[in-house]
Amino acid sequence: MKKHWLLAVGLVSVLALVGLAGCEPGSTALGEIEGINISSQQQGIWVSGQGKVTAVPDIATLRLGIEAEEASVADAQTQAATAMESVMTALAENGVAEKDIQTQYFSIRRITRWDRDKEEEVVTGYRVTNVVTVKIRDIDKIGTIIDAVAEAGGDLTRIDSIDFSVDDPSNYYDEARQKAMAEARDKAEQLAELAGVTLGKPTYISEGIQVPPITRGVVYEEMAVGAPVPTTPITPGELEVSLSVQVVYAILK
Repeated sequence: MKKHWLLAVGLVSVLALVGLAGCEPGSTALGEIEGINISSQQQGIWVSGQGKVTAVPDIATLRLGIEAEEASVADAQTQAATAMESVMTALAENGVAEKDIQTQYFSIRRITRWDRDKEEEVVTGYRVTNVVTVKIRDIDKIGTIIDAVAEAGGDLTRIDSIDFSVDDPSNYYDEARQKAMAEARDKAEQLAELAGVTLGKPTYISEGIQVPPITRGVVYEEMAVGAPVPTTPITPGELEVSLSVQVVYAILK
């Protein structure tokens, strides 16, 4: 009985404190905590805007590697290491800095086949794979570098893809941001006019940035014996820098 009585007294005290907080001038209401209006983002006019800018890529990231298969691990590893060393030399001779080369993947795997007579897997050799990404800052030399890598690595060369990007997209972001905010403002003004209210200042702004890379594969066509080998043609094209904003505008009246 005493526990129930104490619980009731405590509940009445809590309700009294809440009531006083809501009635006293300058007190913290239930919708506010330390001066922050919890429901402020639920009020006003919510709009979104998007800005798109076309950018010219100035960086190419080439993903390439060496793959060697031999009967023993030692032979496969030696062959792969020798070929990769030649590739690194070719990259350096074409102006690629060491800091722009990064190892992405390295593996040594067994090559097996199923022996029907023994009904078991039999190891037939070993495969060594070494993959790196190379950042090429001179766009005009992409084709030349690819050809140099292919020649240096020979039949062990593997080239997976090329990604084009912008090294410093800040100026493109600025332009896209202006377009996104202008679109959001136009939408908010139209909504305010249709609703018969006066548009206030933004109370909330959120931004999202997206720069999709252009990825292209590299394909070599077999040339006739004795025919001159042309430089591999690579075209960077253009990128679309896209930026979106979400803005909440206050309603004055």
